[in-house]
Amino acid sequence: MAETDTLPFEVGARTGGTGSETGTLLILDDAQRDRIGELVAGLLQTVTGTLDSSAWLEAARAVSVLLPPELRTALRRFRHDAGTDGVLLIRNLPVGTSLPPTPTSPDSVERNPTTAAAAITTAMLQLGEVIAYRNEKGGALVQNVVPVPGREGQQSNAGSVRLEMHSENAFHPNRPDHVGLLCVRDDPTGGARLTTSSVRRAVPLLPDATRRVLSEERFMTEPPPSFGGPGGVTPNHALLRGALEDPDLLVDFAATHPLDERAAGAMTELGDALAASTVAHRLRAGDLAVVDNRLAVHGRTAFTPRYDGTDRWLHRVYTALDYRRSRPDREAGQSVLR
Repeated sequence: MAETDTLPFEVGARTGGTGSETGTLLILDDAQRDRIGELVAGLLQTVTGTLDSSAWLEAARAVSVLLPPELRTALRRFRHDAGTDGVLLIRNLPVGTSLPPTPTSPDSVERNPTTAAAAITTAMLQLGEVIAYRNEKGGALVQNVVPVPGREGQQSNAGSVRLEMHSENAFHPNRPDHVGLLCVRDDPTGGARLTTSSVRRAVPLLPDATRRVLSEERFMTEPPPSFGGPGGVTPNHALLRGALEDPDLLVDFAATHPLDERAAGAMTELGDALAASTVAHRLRAGDLAVVDNRLAVHGRTAFTPRYDGTDRWLHRVYTALDYRRSRPDREAGQSVLR
């Protein structure tokens, strides 16, 4: 597994493979960061209500189109084609000063607008509509990813053991298209890393016979612990979906189960191929990592929390490209899905 403090690519860099960008890194300069800070401050001062209110989201959409053009361009290019790695990293976003201690309560979320919560929301609105899930952290649109005492061994955002690679909410028929992770406070131990790997790098490593098995409906997936316990599972599904030459990926290595022996072998081969191209990224305060949830899986390395208020703290936001598609799951047309 490769390990970097920065992603090994720059905006506009192109290589072989699919012929598209292998990935994108955008480092905002201080003037751009300050401009975003001004826009966010104005939003916080003029709009009342919680982050989950339709009025606040509407105001955030208006601010989103005023973000620095370099940031909007990077986000729109990524929306069009996430490249070979399916990851976009934006550095130097404002997250505020005088931060409170890192939360430690279960199901921690952000309901009240803050600099960091407004920054990630306005940026992610350039990719699609912000969504959440009623059974996950109470349907909050901005969720905290923090270690929680007593949940160290969970395969969830509250744990601190190695988090298996996964498509976000792989069991749900209306999964998010993008997952945004904004680092509010980086891990003081340096042990925590966001891990990512892409189907566009893994599939060329697989034999044709394995790809055929992975493209058949021979797998099922359970909900993660963050959805509050037992629930429904997906209908039988394939792990590789869509175009044969450039498929999407749907798998959670902690919750997806093969339904026969050959499927189990193919899933193991897929895991090995993804591991061969996995990159571990250390996120620092102000870094926003966006993962294309159709092309890339993500996870986290193990780390040791301190529970002293200084632990790693991320904000998480989901977006959907086709908002209308999920309308049957969104009560009263709001942003929260069943």
